[in-house]
Amino acid sequence: MNKNPIHIIGGGLAGSEAAWQAAEAGVPVVLHEMRPVRGTDAHKTDGLAELVCSNSFRSDDAETNAVGLLHAEMRLAGSLIMSAGDANQVPAGGALAVDRDGFSEAVTRKIEAHPLITIRREEVPGLPRADWDQAIVATGPLTAAGLAQSIADVTGADALAFFDAIAPIVHFDTIDMDICWFQSRYDKVGPGGTGKDYINCPMDKEQYLAFVQALVDGQKTEFKQWEGTPYFDGCLPIEIMAERGVETLRHGPMKPMGLTNAHNPGVKAYAVVQLRQDNALGTLYNMVGFQTKLKHAEQVRVFRTIPGLETAEFARLGGLHRNTYINSPTLLDASLQLKSRPGLRFAGQITGCEGYVESAAIGLLAGRFAAAERLGHAPLVPPLTTAFGALLNHITGGHIVSDDEPGKRSFQPMNVNFGLFPPVEAPKAEGKRLRGKDKTVAKRRAVTSRALADCREWLGLPSRAEAAE
Repeated sequence: MNKNPIHIIGGGLAGSEAAWQAAEAGVPVVLHEMRPVRGTDAHKTDGLAELVCSNSFRSDDAETNAVGLLHAEMRLAGSLIMSAGDANQVPAGGALAVDRDGFSEAVTRKIEAHPLITIRREEVPGLPRADWDQAIVATGPLTAAGLAQSIADVTGADALAFFDAIAPIVHFDTIDMDICWFQSRYDKVGPGGTGKDYINCPMDKEQYLAFVQALVDGQKTEFKQWEGTPYFDGCLPIEIMAERGVETLRHGPMKPMGLTNAHNPGVKAYAVVQLRQDNALGTLYNMVGFQTKLKHAEQVRVFRTIPGLETAEFARLGGLHRNTYINSPTLLDASLQLKSRPGLRFAGQITGCEGYVESAAIGLLAGRFAAAERLGHAPLVPPLTTAFGALLNHITGGHIVSDDEPGKRSFQPMNVNFGLFPPVEAPKAEGKRLRGKDKTVAKRRAVTSRALADCREWLGLPSRAEAAE
């Protein structure tokens, strides 16, 4: 075995988990963390895996919630982040919330005590040196300027974003297609398209004017002082456009020209909201041009006034905030390795995932992949049917690239959600047909049951039935 260490840059959740997984596989690790030598605008301590925002890992329900399923898969894989979270849990109903100081201290103690992990408190100003033949960059959304510039230099100026400009994403099966219809503007057929590539939600004048007023009046989040205000005309928040004049949206992302309502061809819509397919599975659709600073509760309230979206469920809500991340689908292979430089991987939020747990999960995978290569094995990618595989696929290959919105990056960060999984049929209940919420719950349980079985097989663990014997 090659005894050279794996070098990991960044001691957040992803970097700590990657270090733990590689070391537990028997591979030496050097973990580089710049705090306290150099601080950030958000961190307050020099502890590893410091939680800088919420102390919640969100739902711990592994049967009907996608992030709860990811919790369960991470526990099966021996996650350090999950074990430290479980050991420092505080009351939060069905969610897993943690004592943030106790959690960080537990992760730091475990990493410091591992015989195969060396911590170096230093800033790595650029990309890993060439002689670090296995390295992982896990520096998160607050990547230091020098390293960010090095990443931009090697990946291309357009491949690194410093702000999320996020439009909401809707679960397709919650859109009312008795009101909405499929059509591209002027029936234009784009690359790989059919002329019916958008879902269209029509508004009359009264609905449109009320919608514009709701955008203007809605509660917005504010930028943190150190974030700045990164508005640019190619990607303005929807409410900023609304404030520029009542007709602005009708001549922008909501223009009705070139569209005919398939349900009522004789009536011309005053304005139209368009949604475009967001993933290869066709389970998610994003609201075109709807990046926003509205607070999340306001987004749900306001966007459900759009005809056809009255009962919409959102896989992701919109936002605009500081977040350094790379264009992973074009840059990384299926094992999170930079295509242009073998041995260099990225992990955590810098790859384009959102959330503590998702960041740690991608760190877990990167650590396992790098360790496998160091041990002379090919990385074993998790099945798409698992939460690990669904999230990894979104980052490295499941996203549809689109060039029809100038100034807007097509790939956007996302939390794990059921829209990323391959569809599954809901089991039929004997004597009755499942509908509505009952059908949704049954489908989710079918997805999670399949996921946990496939995850156990991927990890080489006995099935639940075998383990119970």
